[in-house]
Amino acid sequence: MTCENVKHVRVEDVERVIAFIPKGHQHVRLLLKLKGGETLILQQALLDGMLRAYVNVSLHPVRKAAELVPKELLKTEKKAGFARWQLVESGRAESEILDEADKCFSR
Repeated sequence: MTCENVKHVRVEDVERVIAFIPKGHQHVRLLLKLKGGETLILQQALLDGMLRAYVNVSLHPVRKAAELVPKELLKTEKKAGFARWQLVESGRAESEILDEADKCFSR
């Protein structure tokens, strides 16, 4: 991963956040409206993966980094009701992940 186009989004950069279930859908989306005019809509599967990574790092007594990568799951691999595409652990060493993230954070 390269870190040329990093955007560090802080609370003060956010105009508002809306969690919603679109009409005709079953899963939550998150609309993130930034003050600079950019709007992002995040799918529930993305949010779920981000939340898993966050909780695995923030609540673990030793762990300092986690990396998830997108993977298309077969029907036989996933639980009922889960999206076909999921974020799953990459298997990379925690030290490598942390080194890479630190480089992007310090830019």
